[in-house]
Amino acid sequence: MSVAAAHVGPGEQQLPQDQPQRKRGLAGYLLLLPGALWLLVFFVVPTITLISTSLYDPTGSITSGYEMTFHWQNYVEAVQEYAPQLWRSFLYAGIATIACMLLGYPLAYAIAFKSGRWRNLMLVLVIAPFFTSFLVRTLSWQLLLGDNGWAVDVLRTLGILGADGHLLATPFAVVTGLTYNFLPFMVLPLYASLEKIDSRVLEAGADLYAAPFTTFRKVTLPLSMPGLVAGTLLTFIPAAGDYINSELLGTPTTRMIGNEIQDLFAAGAYPVAAALSVTLMVVIVSMVFFYVRRSGTEDLV
Repeated sequence: MSVAAAHVGPGEQQLPQDQPQRKRGLAGYLLLLPGALWLLVFFVVPTITLISTSLYDPTGSITSGYEMTFHWQNYVEAVQEYAPQLWRSFLYAGIATIACMLLGYPLAYAIAFKSGRWRNLMLVLVIAPFFTSFLVRTLSWQLLLGDNGWAVDVLRTLGILGADGHLLATPFAVVTGLTYNFLPFMVLPLYASLEKIDSRVLEAGADLYAAPFTTFRKVTLPLSMPGLVAGTLLTFIPAAGDYINSELLGTPTTRMIGNEIQDLFAAGAYPVAAALSVTLMVVIVSMVFFYVRRSGTEDLV
């Protein structure tokens, strides 16, 4: 006889042993319900709507309406017409991601291992730009990179930039804006991974006569790889779809795919705009899965 059965008095009915587990399982589903509803309403439904819109007859209009004709040609026409902007978006986003990585990793390393009692202050400084509007932060770069700004004056004084050279309205300005705006998305995941590394592991590398670079390459970098992968994804994905930096810091020759999608929706060309949006989403998701699997961090997805 089990211990639970021994405490059951005469005429009492013993409850099933798995009833507490069932209650705990039901509570878990109830806790997931708000988040699931949120994703359903604001992600699944808009995605299905976007896909269906991409298959409308492109000859329709806002006033006359659009007819569902499963016009798959919308995707072919969108890719053929806007291929330069699509590839330019991935190029700018890739360069900005690499720049964020080169700038963000040393910063995250310094905060995690060298900041001491200044750690919290440095973390606040990293996220401080978020206290200002994304639009205002990008507009400020117009002043910094303008022909009358100090950056151009310094470069002209040093002879790096010609007398008629300029920084604003160039690919450099667009990539600089992307790098600045998305740098915190690289630093924070890196810091979270680096902060978890036990300092005794790094000391063990030194005790085994490993050079600092060897310890970094063999110990620090592999242990921080989840944060590095997460940071590159959080930087590359929004940068590829961004249109503010190209609109304010670039020219028509530096337009990204986000600018074209925004203009198409504003002009009422919903089928082509939706097809272009779905294409961008599919390409980015495919690249993310390939990148995550190649980096050996499949648990992130």
